[in-house]
Formats: sequence, C-alpha cells, structure tokens
Amino acid sequence: MDQDEALTTVDSIVTQFNTYEDFLDSQITTVDLYYLEDEGLARQLVELGYRGTGEIVKREDFDARKTAIEIARQAERTQKKSLTSAGKDLQDDFLKALAMREEDNRNGKMSSVIFIRDKNSHGQEISGYIDYAHRLKTEDFEIYFNGKKRLLPRPSDLSFYNWDNHVAVCNSSPNYQVMDDNPQGLLFKYKRDRKILNVDPKAHPGDNSSRILIPTDLYIQAVIFDHISRRKT
Repeated sequence: MDQDEALTTVDSIVTQFNTYEDFLDSQITTVDLYYLEDEGLARQLVELGYRGTGEIVKREDFDARKTAIEIARQAERTQKKSLTSAGKDLQDDFLKALAMREEDNRNGKMSSVIFIRDKNSHGQEISGYIDYAHRLKTEDFEIYFNGKKRLLPRPSDLSFYNWDNHVAVCNSSPNYQVMDDNPQGLLFKYKRDRKILNVDPKAHPGDNSSRILIPTDLYIQAVIFDHISRRKT
C-alpha cells in the first residue's frame, strides 16, 4: 500500500469512529473476548497488530488525522460564515452574481470591477466603477445581500459621475490604478500583475479579463468585469 492509499484508509477509519477505542473495539470479535476475558487486553493486542479483522492503525496516526480533519472542517465552516452572501435567498441576478464572486474576491483569486448606472436617493442619475474586493474589505455587505440597501457608486470609488450636475471623480484603489488620461478612454491597471482592464464596451476588456452584462431589476444598467491574476503569490 502506497502513502496515498494508507492516508485514505486512515481518513476513512477516522471519519467512521469517534475515538481510537471505538476503532479498536470494532476489531475485536466475540471469540477474542471469550478466550481473553479482558477487553483492555484485547484492545492492546489489536493495537499491536496481534488481533483484529482489518487495517492496523497506530494511535498517534489516528489522533493526528482526527485533529487535522477537524481543523479543516472548522476552517471551512469559518470561511462559509465569513461570506455575507451565505444562506441568503437572493432573487435578483445582480445579487446572485455578487454572491458567486464574493469568496474569490475576498481571497484574491479574482478581482471584479462593478459598473452601475442608476438614480440616487435625490433622483439624480449617477454611474461609476466599483472595486468589489476593496469595498468588501471596507464595508459590511450584509445590508446589500439582505436587500435593505442598494449598492451604488460613491465619489470614493474608482470612478463616479453625476449626470445631473456633471461632477466627475476618479480614485485609485489598493487593487487598481486609474488611468483617466488615456486616448482609449478610462482604463484600470491591476496592481498585482500590471494588466490593463479596458472598460470600453466596444473594446476587448484585456488579458485574463471578461465583461458580463448583468440582467437586473435593481438598476438601469449593471456590468461586471472579472480579472484573474496569473501572477504567482
């Protein structure tokens, strides 16, 4: 049996039995108990490999794998709990799209830029580009996924434009450098791999990037640009 097979066998045993003693007991037959007349002695013989009906697993191996599996399970539960979209009954495709990207934007596997065009609370039409990963780190998205508030661009985002009073603002973020003086129009340079994200709908978004128009009842228009960094960390 090679190392991978042995590890798989131990994992199978560890997940099947709560304690090492339970595993030992499963290897003891009624015949063993009849002749030995001592459950403790029978367990010792199984542990040493002199008795038993299955694989020999050392106590330290059982305990080590039990601990490792439990740590992995706790980490998975913690990760799921940290996702604000987890367990939400999302109806709109825009919120579903954000939920699908939340984990990867939090862990850095993906970097998404969200374009939103709609009206603010004053009835003014606004639009802008939002660094999703940055907003996730600086803001609680629970209110958005709960539907208590709509995600809207702010003057502090990558770009913001008020169509009524013509206020235009651009800001670089920890993830993107804004290039607003380019003849091609507004561009964002991803700082990790220095790739350019082109948000012009008539142009290709760039290397390792995609542009997806999201059908939604929440906004006049919503587009998500996804960038996958190929730079090794």
